Amino acid sequence: MNKKILVATMLIGLAFSSQAQNISKNALGLRLGDNDGFGGEVSYQRKLATNNRLELDLGWRNSNDVDAIKLAALYQWIWNIDGGFNWYAGVGGGAGTWRHDKFEINDNGAFAFVAGDIGIEYDFDFPLQLSLDFRPEIYFNSDTFRENNFGPDIALGVRYRF
Repeated sequence: MNKKILVATMLIGLAFSSQAQNISKNALGLRLGDNDGFGGEVSYQRKLATNNRLELDLGWRNSNDVDAIKLAALYQWIWNIDGGFNWYAGVGGGAGTWRHDKFEINDNGAFAFVAGDIGIEYDFDFPLQLSLDFRPEIYFNSDTFRENNFGPDIALGVRYRF
């Protein structure tokens, strides 16, 4: 009985490890979400190993009340689901600055944050990648920029792979 369990475990492990990874060396595009008004981010992904990559996102916010800029860096692990579908998870963090100008109140500051990341992506046969992810962020030193220190960020990514 123990041999059957061992063989079954090894076959399942082999099946998961033999799925082809087709992570592109680079991907550049946009990540469109809505965390504190950071509706758009320029997103860059760089392959580091067979199933690992680095993602860098530069977001900005320009509204009547608040101007802000944010840089995020995430280390991600990628697993193939089937065909062009992958799922990924990662950890990272970032920093940014903000300026608030409303009703004669001028305030500005800086913030740092740590983040997790989980999502699903599809790589087309041509060099296009679509992704949907959830990135919970915990902020530090945010002063009055945020009402609380937690920011759930859900976004759609569209990237050109090269």
